[in-house]
Amino acid sequence: MLPSDLCSYAQHLRRPMDLTFEKRWRDLVASLSKRFDAGTLDLNAIIFLIGVQELGQHAREFKKDEKVALMHIGICVLLLPYGYYRELGRDADGWPHFDRVQELPALGAEEQERLMKEAVLAYFEKG
Repeated sequence: MLPSDLCSYAQHLRRPMDLTFEKRWRDLVASLSKRFDAGTLDLNAIIFLIGVQELGQHAREFKKDEKVALMHIGICVLLLPYGYYRELGRDADGWPHFDRVQELPALGAEEQERLMKEAVLAYFEKG
């Protein structure tokens, strides 16, 4: 669901999690955890994997600063459809760069988690 205005979306995020949403999230986590054989993945691990996927380079060990950058890539890619970021392009090493287009609404921790989970679900369900 992509909202037309951020205020109504922030209200949407404040609703209790519905059972359908929870089932979709659990199913995705189970599927990804099984695929990567790494125990149960949490939201941060999934965002990191999205960053790696979007980088599009071969699998390798990443340095600490690269891991932070991969999390940033994952977050930016997830929030692109919501209008918070736009992709600027890639640098000479192939790393994507983004520009924040608008500020995120003031959200509590649970609301931020819900937004990111919804974005993750949309990312995998679009493909």
